[in-house]
Amino acid sequence: MNPVIAFLAVAVIFAFIIVAMSIRIVRPFERGVVERLGKFHRILDPGLNLIVPFFDMMIKVDMREVVLDVPPQFVITKDNVNVEVDAIIYAQVTDPVRSRYEISNYIMAATKLAQTNLRNVFGELELDACLTSRDEINGQLRDVLDTATDKWGVKVNRVELQKIDPPRDITDAMSRQMKAERDKRAAILDAEAIKQADITKAEGYKQSKILSAEGEAEAVKKKADAEKYRQIAVAQGEADAINSVFTAIHDGRPDDKLITLKYLEMMPKLADNKANKIFLPYEASGIISSLAAMVEGIKDSKKVEKTISEPAEQS
Repeated sequence: MNPVIAFLAVAVIFAFIIVAMSIRIVRPFERGVVERLGKFHRILDPGLNLIVPFFDMMIKVDMREVVLDVPPQFVITKDNVNVEVDAIIYAQVTDPVRSRYEISNYIMAATKLAQTNLRNVFGELELDACLTSRDEINGQLRDVLDTATDKWGVKVNRVELQKIDPPRDITDAMSRQMKAERDKRAAILDAEAIKQADITKAEGYKQSKILSAEGEAEAVKKKADAEKYRQIAVAQGEADAINSVFTAIHDGRPDDKLITLKYLEMMPKLADNKANKIFLPYEASGIISSLAAMVEGIKDSKKVEKTISEPAEQS
């Protein structure tokens, strides 16, 4: 074999190996931390990258959010109650360089830090507050852990408490209390329903009475209006009759003697009814004077007749 050809073949193979060793592929959710001769050199972005073989070394850092399961532990609340708590942490690397050089294992460190802060947070709260303030506890833990892990290039996005389990005797007492509260609320609701029903019934009775009274008032009003209309019609008829009589008398031009005679004819009819009250008008004085004149006239006529009859008898 020709030595030149053998040398070229070896050179090509060596060059291929060198090129293969210098190529690095970084996936979209990763970053590459390149160290050259033991020192930090640069960060490789996602895609195809080249490094210097034998001098450079690339370390891949996962930038995705990770879920850290904090082991269950017992904590003591402010009112000295042992409570078992369990939490989950959602964390994410934001700085690949610091996560590489500031902490050896940020996952284990964040888990231990969460356990410590769980004891601190629950130690400042009473049991009732621990059971009813999950969101506040989650937010407080997230703030504390995020501040502590920031120097590691790690961000804590959220913390979720999975369970808060008090002792069995506390749980039984709470169950009895909750049952008593439910019974109390049910009794209050029943009483309120009965009260509302009574109010509705009384309101309906009131409305019926009001409507009945309004109907009776309307009936009385209509009856009064009808009676008023009847009286007006009767009075109008009487007025029309009087006007007709007056017109007839006025057109006939009667003298005082005729009026006096008609008045005397009417008096017995008016006096027949015991319920009638007779009021003599002012003009009655004239009628009485006419009556007196008529009586005197009758007397004079009788005297004349007597005087005439006496001489006749003597003869």
